[in-house]
Amino acid sequence: MGVRGPFGVNFDEAFPHGVGIVGAVSAQRDFDKSSGDNSVQQLDAATGKRIWVVDVMDFDPEARERTFKVKIIADVQPVPPAEVAGLPVRPVRLEGLSVTPYLKEGMGRPRIAYSLRATGLAEVRRGDNKAA
Repeated sequence: MGVRGPFGVNFDEAFPHGVGIVGAVSAQRDFDKSSGDNSVQQLDAATGKRIWVVDVMDFDPEARERTFKVKIIADVQPVPPAEVAGLPVRPVRLEGLSVTPYLKEGMGRPRIAYSLRATGLAEVRRGDNKAA
């Protein structure tokens, strides 16, 4: 098959129930270039842009893994949407969503896992997702 690297996916198809931000957006540390107190932010090899990371929760009640990390490739730190009163998480749309499948080993038999990347965060508008 000729598919290499990440491939783009439609947010609404990947997450029909939507997702929400669980924590803060933070810089992805480049472990090869960082040392001790000198923390260097990782850059995307393809674009040269900074890599940010955020914990996200899948609102699908049948999701196998409820929370996961999403890497955001952007020049400046993405700003999450405003908090919604009465909700413990911030509903969000992942713009420019791409998926990279990989083989996750350990804990028994290897299985296919997915690394998620986005180019930005957007506010959820009424009617974006069924659950929103």
